[in-house]
Amino acid sequence: MYIEINNVNKQFTHKGKLFTALQNVNLSIEKGEFICLLGPSGCGKSTLLNAIAGFSIPSSGTITIDGKEVKKPSNRNVTIFQNYGLLPWRNVLKNVELALESNKKIKARERTAIAKKYLDLVGLGSFCDASPNQLSGGMQQRVSIARALTADPDIIFMDEPFGALDALTRMKLQDDILDIQKKEKKTIIFVTHDIEEAVYLADRVVVMTPNPGMIKSILKIEIGSERDRTSEDFFRTREKIFEIFNMKHTHQIEYVI
Repeated sequence: MYIEINNVNKQFTHKGKLFTALQNVNLSIEKGEFICLLGPSGCGKSTLLNAIAGFSIPSSGTITIDGKEVKKPSNRNVTIFQNYGLLPWRNVLKNVELALESNKKIKARERTAIAKKYLDLVGLGSFCDASPNQLSGGMQQRVSIARALTADPDIIFMDEPFGALDALTRMKLQDDILDIQKKEKKTIIFVTHDIEEAVYLADRVVVMTPNPGMIKSILKIEIGSERDRTSEDFFRTREKIFEIFNMKHTHQIEYVI
C-alpha cells in the first residue's frame, strides 16, 4: 500500500491539560486514490492531514509513504490551503513559476512554459499578467492549484480549499479538481466537513468523529466516475453517511456504497 497509517495518536498540552487530537488511527491509501477526510470541527481531520504531510509528528504510531516513515514535509508533495497563499506583488504567471524556482536545473524559459501549461489546464491561460487582487476567490484558488501541479507532486494535500467560496464556484472547482485528478493521476487527500462534497469527489470517504479524533467508518464510493448530484445513488450515499454519524458504534467499520 502506498500510504500506511498505523495506530497513530496525537496529543497536545492545552492550558496544562492533555488533549487527545487523534486516537488509534489506522488507514491505508493506494497510489492515485482520492480520499476525503470528513467530519465536524474538532474531529482531527486537519491534524491527520498535517501528520501525513509531515508538518506534525504523531505522539505514537507510524505513518509511511512508499515504505519510508514520514518525519518531515517532502518536496515531492504539496499542500493547498483555503487562503490561496498567493504573493500579491507577483502576477499570476510568476506566482505559478514560484513552485519551480528552487530547481536550478530548470531554466527560466522552461519554467515559464510549464507554468503556462498548468494555467491553461485550470482555465486561466489568458490571465498570466493579472495580479492576484484582480481575480475572484475561485480564480485565485485555481492559481494555487496550478502552482501545486507545476511542482509535479506525488501527493496533493487539500485542507478545506473551497470552504470560503460561494456554492456555484465551489461546484465548478470540484469538477475542475476531478478532471485534473483523472488527467494527472495524482493521489489526493482532501479535508472537508461537507458531506455532499465528499461524496462527489472521493473514491473513499473517511468519516471522523471528535473527542477524541477517531476514524469511525470508511466508505468506498461506487456510484460511477461521472458523479451526478441529482441521482438516486448520490442521495442514497449521502443519507448513509448521515446515518453513520448518528450510529453509536465505536469501532472502525468499512462500507462499500
